[in-house]
Amino acid sequence: MSSSSNKCFNNQFTSNDIDILSKESLYHGFFNMTKITFRHQLFNGGWSELIERELFERGHAVALLPYDPVTDEVVLVEQVRVGALESKSPWQYEIVAGMIDKGQSSEQVAIREANEEAGIIVSRLQKISHFYPSSGGCSEQLDVFVGCVDTSTAEGVHGLKEEDEDIRVHVVTRENAYALVVNGRIENAASIIALQWLELNVSRLRLLWNMQ
Repeated sequence: MSSSSNKCFNNQFTSNDIDILSKESLYHGFFNMTKITFRHQLFNGGWSELIERELFERGHAVALLPYDPVTDEVVLVEQVRVGALESKSPWQYEIVAGMIDKGQSSEQVAIREANEEAGIIVSRLQKISHFYPSSGGCSEQLDVFVGCVDTSTAEGVHGLKEEDEDIRVHVVTRENAYALVVNGRIENAASIIALQWLELNVSRLRLLWNMQ
C-alpha cells in the first residue's frame, strides 16, 4: 500500500485563509439568501480574484432513523416536499428530520422531531454522520442519528398544524427499507445515508444496544 493511501487528510488551509469583503442580504423569508464577496488563498500560492456567490441560508438540521432492534424494523415518514413538486410524486419517503432551534442540541431536536412527526419515544441515540448537503451554495449542516424506538407505537398521521405539516407514518422492515434505497424510491440524501449505514452496522449497533 502506498504511503499516500495512508496519508492523514489535514486541510492545508482554514477559515483564516478566506478574506470576506462583504455580505449583502438579498432575501429574508422562510429561508434567507445572501450575496458574499470574498477571495481565498490558492494552492500554488497567492490569492484568488474576487469571487461573488449567492448563499442559501436555511439553518442547521437533524435527521433521525428510528430503529427497533427487537423487531428489526424502521420508521419512515411520508410528506409532500416543495423541492420535489415536479417529481413523479412530490410525497417523499424519508426519515424523521427537523431544524435546530436556537439553544437546542442536535440530540434534543432528534428526540423532539421523532415525537412530533411519528409519535414515538426515542430511548437511545447513536450518531451516524455530520455533513453539508450542498456546500457549493448552501450553508446548511446536517447531523444524522439512529434512535432506538418501539415501532409498535408508530402509526397514524402527525405533524404540527402551525408548520403546515401533514406526515404519514410507515413501519417497514429493515430489509424492505433498504430495498427502497436500492430501487430509487427513497431520494432524500440523509435517509439514504442512514439506511446504508444501518445495513452496514446493524450487528454492531444491536451489540451496542445489548440486543445480541
